[in-house]
Amino acid sequence: MKNNEKICENDHSGCPIRHILDRFGDKWSILIISMLGHQGKMRFNELNQHIGDISQKMLTVTLRSLEADGLLTRKLFPEIPPRVEYELTDLGRSLLPHIEHLAQWAEQHMESIMANRKKYAQLRESLK
Repeated sequence: MKNNEKICENDHSGCPIRHILDRFGDKWSILIISMLGHQGKMRFNELNQHIGDISQKMLTVTLRSLEADGLLTRKLFPEIPPRVEYELTDLGRSLLPHIEHLAQWAEQHMESIMANRKKYAQLRESLK
């Protein structure tokens, strides 16, 4: 970790932590990776229906970003209408255990975090 700390201190553009967390810090990437990890291959409309509250544009942007990072593949079938399937790559699958650990941590600590947020909001409100 010391090498990463030095990289991040001296050259923020080369910081692996920033680059990776920037990608997964968005609202949809981790959810899409998790869904593909559990469901296997999925079509665009299947992903859209399972997620529910994502726009088609945002789903497209997120899928393209994950494809650019090599975390999933996009396979186009020359049919009418065209069929497109998305699937995790080996690199994407290697991320799944880490996402699952993060999800477990979130589940274990959600109640405390929500209570802390409420206390913080009350404190801020009382200072007004």
